[in-house]
Amino acid sequence: MQCHEIEYQIFGQDIQMLEIDLDPEETVIAEAGVMTYMEEDIEFAAKMGDGSAQGVMGTLFGIGKRMLTGESVFLTHFTNTGSQLRRVAFSAPFPGAIIALNLAELQGQVICQKDSFLAAALGTKIDITFHKRLGSGFFGGEGFILQRLQGDGMAFIHAGGTVMCKELNDETLRLDTGCLVGFSGDIALSGGLKSMFFGGEGMFLATLRGTGKVWVQSMPFSRLAERVLAHGMSSSQGES
Repeated sequence: MQCHEIEYQIFGQDIQMLEIDLDPEETVIAEAGVMTYMEEDIEFAAKMGDGSAQGVMGTLFGIGKRMLTGESVFLTHFTNTGSQLRRVAFSAPFPGAIIALNLAELQGQVICQKDSFLAAALGTKIDITFHKRLGSGFFGGEGFILQRLQGDGMAFIHAGGTVMCKELNDETLRLDTGCLVGFSGDIALSGGLKSMFFGGEGMFLATLRGTGKVWVQSMPFSRLAERVLAHGMSSSQGES
């Protein structure tokens, strides 16, 4: 299915907002709860799956994988039912940056962390992907589960803190799984997740090898939540 052609703008620096222009009958899909505002004539509906042309069995199989990994089986579809251009806006659920991906320029595919997907043009296939050599690593190391975005249109993911895009040229990169946002091109995860411990704190390392792009975030939400929780517990113990 050819993706709808959408225009967009990203506003802000630290806590960004994505505004998408929809021509009549154009649709954008998004995770539930990320819509900020929408203009008149925009209608929305929660639907099972991403709406890509994949058949009944393909849809059911995709829904089953999302349920298995704890993901919602519903995505929200926003459609311009009017006769002129209208806009709908989205924002990430935590501070960070929004990354615009033109899948047509990225060999039609990007692999990203499950919590990083924000929105995409209708026609984009959103699927949970498994890597046979990672095994149980998908369910360890901060819930390391990956999504595959496929299509020929625009997709948008978000990340925490500062985002860096690294270009690999037949090279290897090892990084904390929590800091991995996504990757594209001829890059693959190799081996399993390596656990390392520094001063009593554990971290899981993923190894990427090949040629392509890797997006890295400086402050994954899980790390931020841990620091806030630890500070809250220490403060409450001090008061008691």
